[in-house]
Amino acid sequence: MKKHILLLALLTGVTACNDDFLEKLPQTSISPEAFFNTEGDLALYVNGLLSMPDMYDTYLNDQSTDNAATTGAVEMKVVMTGSPSSQTITGGWDWSRLRNINYFLDNYNKATATPDVKAHYAGIARYYRAQFYLEKISRYSDVPWFSKTINPGDKELYKTQDPRATVMDSVMADLAFAAANVREPVPAGTPGKWAVMTQYARTALYEGTFRKYHPELNLQATANKFLETAAAVSAEIMASKKFSIYTTGKPDADYFALFGSQDLTNNPEMILFNAFDQTKDRGQNVNSAVFGDYEQAPSRDLVQTYLMKDGSRFTDIQGYQQFGFVKEFQSRDPRLAQTLVYPGWVRAGDPVPYILRLNKNFTGYHQLKGYVNSTDNAVLNSVDVPVYRYAEVLLVNAEAKAELGTLTQDDLDKTVNLLRRRVGMPDLKLAAANGSPDPVMAQKYPNVTGANRGVIFEIRRERRVEFAFENQRFNDVMRWQAGKLLTVIPEGLYFQGLGKYDLTGDGVEDIILIDKSKTIPDEKDKEKNKLGVPLVYYRAGAIGEDVTVYLKNGNAGGTMVTETAARKFEDPKYYYRPIPQKEMLLNPKLKQVFGWN
Repeated sequence: MKKHILLLALLTGVTACNDDFLEKLPQTSISPEAFFNTEGDLALYVNGLLSMPDMYDTYLNDQSTDNAATTGAVEMKVVMTGSPSSQTITGGWDWSRLRNINYFLDNYNKATATPDVKAHYAGIARYYRAQFYLEKISRYSDVPWFSKTINPGDKELYKTQDPRATVMDSVMADLAFAAANVREPVPAGTPGKWAVMTQYARTALYEGTFRKYHPELNLQATANKFLETAAAVSAEIMASKKFSIYTTGKPDADYFALFGSQDLTNNPEMILFNAFDQTKDRGQNVNSAVFGDYEQAPSRDLVQTYLMKDGSRFTDIQGYQQFGFVKEFQSRDPRLAQTLVYPGWVRAGDPVPYILRLNKNFTGYHQLKGYVNSTDNAVLNSVDVPVYRYAEVLLVNAEAKAELGTLTQDDLDKTVNLLRRRVGMPDLKLAAANGSPDPVMAQKYPNVTGANRGVIFEIRRERRVEFAFENQRFNDVMRWQAGKLLTVIPEGLYFQGLGKYDLTGDGVEDIILIDKSKTIPDEKDKEKNKLGVPLVYYRAGAIGEDVTVYLKNGNAGGTMVTETAARKFEDPKYYYRPIPQKEMLLNPKLKQVFGWN
């Protein structure tokens, strides 16, 4: 036990340190002969490598996308609004986790255990290595591949990058091995066979579409190989019939329930989830960050992406650009009101419907997805977080086949349409989508061509809607070569101008926008609505003025605006990040790519 505690302490200490490149690891303190002896040793080490996103990683990582406005200094915004260089963009070049993984892979065979047991734990380690390298590839494209433990002083430590194609072949080999060897039954909250398979399919789709839409890589000829793998692996998961879309026949509640459950153990859609339980000293207050104006606020562009409830396009409606909050929520895809606070929503503990808070630098919209409508701290601190949902498997399958040109209506009925039926939306029809591509989506994604252009747009819409605030959007925008979307400054609610507005949908005014020159009166002097409730006052004006709400046209109204700094996206440079200058000085063989100097 002392030996195990020592190893865990060493692992924790090393993993937490991000300053030294491939710094020295446990073998300097504990020899492999002293530890890698039993299956229990293998399990202990691999469990120490467990890494899953928590609520903050999941529900707050759309700040770098067109799904949200943010007041945070997120890297993508800093890049687009500043003068980024290898001296200012310094994060990401850390390799200590890889060394932990490779140390295990170098030594696990020393244990006395059956071959299948050892292969299982090796598979999990290789799954973690594949995840590690996918993150590095998505950031730098070409990176050095290390398949074994590197010690200080080893010449290989100072080699140049390996080509992206070489590294990704190794990543896919790791995932193929893991998929073939990781067990299906595993302890709750740890990755098993199907979690590995989902990562396998996700990675293949990412790389296949990235190669297809990024000519700077000169890898377009190999894109279909990855897309075929994505289609095949996702199809295998589907054929297993181990999972299904969660539905109880409540289209206005079932989607939201996925993100506010205290126990996802028996949810048929969960392939892997992060379990929290306050009674077991593993809690989190999901509401402390998700709801309201904590650094990010949903964008109007996201709101306009949702279809109407009858399946027609919201953006086809005459005058939709001037719709106010109440009107734009009427007769929409039910997922909109299960993702954002809607008119008439009542917060737990409040006697009346919630009135949106309008703060400058934000959009006015509030995120609801992931919020737990409760005042019970025991509930708030014990909400599980999905990591891999079966919904993703279905959309990977549909997108891969659409990009390959093999998609059929039967494929759509087995994938996209299962998600739409959960919320009572009409089916997506292949012929109709391709016969009338959405002009708004065509403007967003001008590089999509071919016979499946229209249905690819609709699958991309489905991904954005289904996975809003689940940390998927940024990688989607990057792999589709759609970075220019991020140059549009996010906007919020639309107001015609100064005056009174109903934000709860009951026909009674709740707020009033007054001129910036006026003073908000004391509570006793505020005007009351016909229910006798004082209006909420806001001083409206343009960015830079001393007001409480920023409007695009100042007192003349318009959408709420969040910032004025112009954004630029240099293509292809900003799809990648520079290797930090200090690393270039330590290893002169490293080379910057795509215009980073």
